[in-house]
Amino acid sequence: MVAPEQIAADNAAMKPSILEIEDLVVEFHQGNKVVRAANHVSLTIRQGETVGIVGESGSGKSVLCRSILRLLPSPPSFVKSGRITFAGRDLLSLPETEMQEIRGADIAMVFQNPMNALNPVWPIGDQITEGERVHRGLGTRAARTRAVELLKRVGIPSPEMRVDEYPHQWSGGMVQRAVIAMAIAGGPKLILADEPTTALDVTIQDQILALLMDLQAATGTTLILVSHDMAVVAETCDRVAVMYAGRIMELAPTADVFAHPRHPYSLGLLRSIPRIDGKGQRLEPIPGQPPSLSELPAGCPFMPRCSFASPACGTSDVPLREVAKGHFSACIKAEEIAAVAL
Repeated sequence: MVAPEQIAADNAAMKPSILEIEDLVVEFHQGNKVVRAANHVSLTIRQGETVGIVGESGSGKSVLCRSILRLLPSPPSFVKSGRITFAGRDLLSLPETEMQEIRGADIAMVFQNPMNALNPVWPIGDQITEGERVHRGLGTRAARTRAVELLKRVGIPSPEMRVDEYPHQWSGGMVQRAVIAMAIAGGPKLILADEPTTALDVTIQDQILALLMDLQAATGTTLILVSHDMAVVAETCDRVAVMYAGRIMELAPTADVFAHPRHPYSLGLLRSIPRIDGKGQRLEPIPGQPPSLSELPAGCPFMPRCSFASPACGTSDVPLREVAKGHFSACIKAEEIAAVAL
């Protein structure tokens, strides 16, 4: 009998792609330094699926999301090479006027810190419907009615009263719901959720994730979920892209990454998570620190921290290759790592 996870993965693979990132290189120029924050990233997202992007801080997750919407300031950022194709259109070659039509209407983003994502001196209801007033020409009364509807949809109590309040009057969890309401207002085909549960307690975090999943199930929206929390990804995502030093190190269905990781960095992330059945076991932190993105080592960037490393790992870049059906790894020892029991 085929496992349900495999059936879901096969069904997802049959759907048409909505976003294709091809060999993307994004650099930041800081004086004489060049920081390569996205290093030859390629990723295909299919309609209706949820893809998690995980990795330590500074691995390039947020830069990748902001590159999709062209929200990185230039200078200091520059797209050195690559393509980002959304619904058949190359986003990197579109004029800014066309990108403004796509932002919010076709692609929306839930930012990392909700308090910083909202204007503190502007009523929440007005901020939620700003995009619809711009894209659809809603009048003041219609916009207020729409804001109440959206707040109700994301679970805000008494939305008729709350719609005129300001961000400082709301809790962190409520503000995050307002940011999600803003993201779904235009009926986007793709939502980029950049660590949407950061700084929220566990109970509120679970509520926000459940809300995103319910909204996705109801609308069929494609979701990219950025997180440093492997447990969050395990609960919500169909596939996982593990990023390190601006690169995708492993890409596979979620169940495969957790059961059979094929990259030492993924294995290290999993071994550093406390386990319910691991009473008496010591956590195994990943030694060392991520490399400076302006001084990347030759070969595999994870080599200095890798217990599986050999001299061959430092000779040349290791491309992302398929090591099992639908499972990609950028490691020359992928098969050896798969044999190591978690």
